[in-house]
Amino acid sequence: MEKNNYITVTQLNKYLKYKIDNDPNLGIVFLKGEISNFKNHSRGHFYFTLKDETSRINAIMFKTYASLVKFQLYDGMKVLVTGRVSVYEASGSYQIYVEEIMEDGVGSLYLAFEQLKEKLKKEGLFLESHKKKIPKIPRRIGIVTAPTGAAIKDILSTIKRRWPLCETILFPALVQGDLASQDIVKKIKMADTYDLDVLIVGRGGGSLEDLWPFNEEIVAKAIYEAKVPIISAVGHEIDFTIADFVADKRAPTPTGAAEMAVPNLPDVKNYLEQVTIRLQKAMTTKLNMASQRLKNLTDRRIFKNPVIIYEAKEQLFDSLFEKLNSNIKAYLNNKINTLNLIKASYIFKNPSVLYIDKIYLYNDTIKKINNNMEKYLINKTNNYQTLLNKLEILNPITTLKRGYTITYNQDMTITSIKDVKVGDKIKSKLKDGFIESEVLNIHEQGENSI
Repeated sequence: MEKNNYITVTQLNKYLKYKIDNDPNLGIVFLKGEISNFKNHSRGHFYFTLKDETSRINAIMFKTYASLVKFQLYDGMKVLVTGRVSVYEASGSYQIYVEEIMEDGVGSLYLAFEQLKEKLKKEGLFLESHKKKIPKIPRRIGIVTAPTGAAIKDILSTIKRRWPLCETILFPALVQGDLASQDIVKKIKMADTYDLDVLIVGRGGGSLEDLWPFNEEIVAKAIYEAKVPIISAVGHEIDFTIADFVADKRAPTPTGAAEMAVPNLPDVKNYLEQVTIRLQKAMTTKLNMASQRLKNLTDRRIFKNPVIIYEAKEQLFDSLFEKLNSNIKAYLNNKINTLNLIKASYIFKNPSVLYIDKIYLYNDTIKKINNNMEKYLINKTNNYQTLLNKLEILNPITTLKRGYTITYNQDMTITSIKDVKVGDKIKSKLKDGFIESEVLNIHEQGENSI
């Protein structure tokens, strides 16, 4: 075969890509399968493998489409994807370029809603302990919603009808579309800088897609972090959004939010009338009781004749004064008797007795000390003499006096014939001097030889 019939790998891949890209059956493909090897690239692209029981295909979802996915993809998730099939020339492999993805059997928005709801619940954004109380009598109410539409009309008309004394401030916001969530957050933060008693955040009814800005995490965080109490009023009674779970109070409708935010004027009037009646009755009862008590006090004998108080106190004073004098006299007599007893005592009349007793005690003590010292010295002298006798027995000089000698070889004591050899100069110490000699012969004898 001629060389001109051979083509390059690049040419083959380009040809296959051309064929596949121009195949109408592959221009839009609907696949279902299980995700594996999912990777969320730092540039925002999704890379994964779509597989079933026996086959697999590589898939890529570029950032343009991936940014629209509201839920988290993970390995093992069963999904439905829509895309086109093409060839990646560099590796010669075909893959599907995904443009839309949803969980198999569950809508993608519903899945995203459940995932975010579970995430925020774990973070503690739904805790009742964090929710603030809605004041019963608000002075100023803020409203974050669209400036036109049924929602704002219902809220304002309900507030005006129920509690016209309240001031309302509208913070107009986008409530639908891609930019709505950011605008809602901006208006919540702006409203939080005003001196509001309560803030209503919501909109009228619509589809799940229409209500989606109130399911965004940034909106939930803004509601959670707001200082002012917030009532969520999104959609109809059957509609639930993430904002409803985070808000301090959830209203079924915008009208319901207005009813929660303000009291009903006729009800307040009726309540005030009831309170006024109860207050009047209570005050009348209290005044009657106080009047009766005052009458009882003024009818007492002591108020009619107040001298009685003085007379009783005067009598009590006389009694206490007499008792005080009697106690003082008894105390003084007791001390005088004690003093007389002391003066009449033998020691007080003859104090030298104390000195004589001390002299006898001193002499007796000196005698005991001298006796003990004498015994102690005798004992120590005996011990000393015993030690001298023992030392005398062990003294080598005593041994020399009995005729024994100590023999040295160069200042080393000789204890065996092995310590010397023939010709050594040795020195023998006697009790009165030394004898020097030379070894001529060495004879080994038995241990018992003399």
